[in-house]
Order: sequence, then structure tokens, then C-alpha cells
Amino acid sequence: MQIGPYTFSGRFFLAPLAGVSDRPFRAICRSMGASFAYTEMVSAHGLVHGTLQTESYLDRDPDEDPFAVQIFASEADVLARGAEVAVRAGAGIIDVNMACPVKKVCGTGAGAALGRDPRRVEEAVRAIRAAVAVPVTVKIRAGWDDAEVNCVEVARAAEAGGAAAVALHGRTRTQMYSGRARWELVRAVKEAVSVPVLGSGDVWTVDDALRMRAETGCDAVLVARGACGNPWIFRELRAAELGAPRPPPPTRDEWIGTVLHHVRLQVEHRQRQHPGDDPLELERLAIRELRKHLLWYTRGRRGGVHFRRDANRLATAADVAQVIEEHFPAGSSSFELDPGFRREEEGE
Repeated sequence: MQIGPYTFSGRFFLAPLAGVSDRPFRAICRSMGASFAYTEMVSAHGLVHGTLQTESYLDRDPDEDPFAVQIFASEADVLARGAEVAVRAGAGIIDVNMACPVKKVCGTGAGAALGRDPRRVEEAVRAIRAAVAVPVTVKIRAGWDDAEVNCVEVARAAEAGGAAAVALHGRTRTQMYSGRARWELVRAVKEAVSVPVLGSGDVWTVDDALRMRAETGCDAVLVARGACGNPWIFRELRAAELGAPRPPPPTRDEWIGTVLHHVRLQVEHRQRQHPGDDPLELERLAIRELRKHLLWYTRGRRGGVHFRRDANRLATAADVAQVIEEHFPAGSSSFELDPGFRREEEGE
């Protein structure tokens, strides 16, 4: 699998997830076997104007190469200028979000709204390509609604503008994250363009990811919320790629070790951003940011309901360790997954 000059050892990537795929979570997923990971969505306007929050999105591990930054804006010139800032910060790939369905983003003409007009898509990609010397990729949706399914036209426009790859989430903007993703559209896009195509949507399990590859012919699969709370999915996918036996699920001790490692990484991430601030306040901020991940890690487990009940009392790393021990003690059944639990029922 290749994007521009970069060759990837595998075909299962961590998708760009707003508010999720920050440096700590990318590091966790990469350590599990994800072949590549994008940043969360970053405002090109924020990059141009140098806001502190936006700059925090550019925090990365030194060995994260290539570093892929996903940007969004509605204006081609702002996207180009934002890409320049990201490249100066170390980005080796620029990805353009043309898929975000939320009203706040689409209302500005960005995200999925930009993908309504193939001409604007081509102009945006062409402008970025003229501004930076790194590969430019795009992520798009099936279309705006069932009456406006234009992903093939948009993919072709992106390729005409110089895109090095196209990722498709097989839902329309009006679907948001409901209903089913149309994998047949991933195949249609794959057959319509010559650049690599990445598939996204309804990838909850290892079997889902492997089936998407087989059914669509896509060059790579973006694992999104299927990895939230379950970064071990990448360990299983890597084993499948190598023809090795499927690894067993994490033990209780390994699971706790990963959760607490994620906590430490999140605290360090915040302290790097604000080196002069009170370390305890930064730790509290990190735990607040991490709370959604902690709920994902514990969902479906017998002790998860009790953990969620106490989630509001989590303020420090020590609190997390204590509450985990309380609700998932060694030798108890609380760590076991409920036999009826299915991740897709939690929503994608």
C-alpha cells in the first residue's frame, strides 16, 4: 500500500476522529499494529492564525512518520495556507476533511458541504498541491443525501486536482452515523479512480475490516469507532495480514496496563502543551479529556456499569487506578464481557 512516496507495511489504518485521534491514542493504536494513523480534524483557519488549541493537535511522536494532518475549511486559499503551516510543523501528508457531517462545520461550507461541489473539491486540492510538496489526500462521504449521492464524481474531481488517495465513508451527510454504510460505493469509487482508495464505515470487528477489503477491493481500511476502547483490534488485524493465529483478547492485567498507560500519555500530552502551568491542574484536564476513552474501555464489561456510575469522581491518574481496581478486582467476573454485548449497538 503506497500513498505518494510512502509505503505502508499494512492496510489497516486508524481513521481521523475528531476529539479522539490525538497523539496518545495514535500511539496506543500504532503500538498495537495500526499501520498508519491520522490526526484528528484541525481547523485550517486555526493553523493560519496560530491558536494554541489548534497547535496542540500537531503534537506527535518523533517516530510518527509520515505525520498525516487532517485539515478543514471551505476556502481553497485557507486550506492551502493551513497546509503550509502543518508541513512546517512536520506533516508529511495533508488530508482534507470533506466528510464531517456536523452542522457547525457544514454551516461554514466545510466538511461534507464542500463535497457537494466537485468543482470546488478539485480547486481545493489543486490549491493545496500548489502550496506544499507533500501528498494531499481527501476524505469524502457518499453524498449529501439519498438524492445527491456524488462520491464517484467527487473522487474523480479530487484525483483531477492531484489527490494521492481518496477515503470514502459510505454514508450520506443526512445519515450522520445512523443506518448502514454503503460498501458498494467504496467499490464504485475504487473502480472510478486510479489512486488508492480507503474504505470507512461499519468496521466494528476484525471480520468487518477483512470483509470490507474483500468485498470492495479498497486499498486500505480506516478503522474508526471500532478502535475506541478496543485498540487491540489492530493487533488482530496485523496478525491476519501476516497469516498468524488470531491473538487472544487482552487479559485483565494487560487491559489495565493499557488503560493506565493511556492515562500517563494523556497527562504527558497536556503537560507538554502548557509547561509553565500547574501540573495538577493539567493532570485534571487530561483526565477530563480522557473520560470518554475510559468509558469506551469499560463498556460491555460486567463491571462497566458501576465504573460509569463513578466516572464523575475521576480527577487524577491515581483516581483512575483506584476506581478500576474497585470495579474490576482480580479474580472476579467483573472484567468479563457480557455475552450479549455487541459494539455496533453502541453506535458508530
